[in-house]
Amino acid sequence: MTKNDKALVSPWDPALALVLLTRLPLPTLPDHAFTRQARAAWAWPLAGLVAGGMAWAAGASLLALGLPPMPAAGVMLALLIMTTGAMHEDGLADTADGLWGGFTRERRLEIMRDSRIGSYGVLALIVMQGLRWSAIAGLAASGGLGTVLAAALWSRALMAGLMATLPQARSDGLSRSVGRPFVLTALLACACALIGAWFTGTPLILPAFLALAGVAALGALAHARIGGQTGDILGAAQQIAETLFLLTALALL
Repeated sequence: MTKNDKALVSPWDPALALVLLTRLPLPTLPDHAFTRQARAAWAWPLAGLVAGGMAWAAGASLLALGLPPMPAAGVMLALLIMTTGAMHEDGLADTADGLWGGFTRERRLEIMRDSRIGSYGVLALIVMQGLRWSAIAGLAASGGLGTVLAAALWSRALMAGLMATLPQARSDGLSRSVGRPFVLTALLACACALIGAWFTGTPLILPAFLALAGVAALGALAHARIGGQTGDILGAAQQIAETLFLLTALALL
């Protein structure tokens, strides 16, 4: 391990965050950069900044052109999904199937690894995306479009927090390959997300707290049922945090 690998932050970290959490066309990084995957978690809100920023720009442009809030919100939601390759949505579906579809820890983990989707996963996707779409539409109609960007930032930071505080449930998989970030790394991610979200003019305290509470509840459930977190649990955490943040901010407008 080099001195750069041990540093709290590195110039490679933002690029690593985008490689891990988006499906954007990016330059190939050198192999040594990937030794910092866990330490780069402080930069995960950057992925939210990019995905949320693209969605915000598209939504603002469509509203300026006269498109009603509901279809504009649909385009924004599609962009949020496309820029991440539906990674977090897939995690939500697998989490719902696994945590509620099995009776033992081993069976739940097996279900979560299965590429097929069950009824719990389908229903979770329908409900969550319906809530996200309607919340974004409401925010667009109320002049609170910047909340989409704030929610994207904060939800990625909470992923880092959950990863730092919960053990890994598997001996392999995406979460295991990335490693566990230090708590300090997760706190830095949260600080970066809150600073970025503050510039959007979004009410932060209650939306951020309820999003944190939702992720904490998911973490407690995952720990009880499968012994910790996986990549799917982290994806579900992002979806839950983002949706709770959006809904709470909408209620405050």
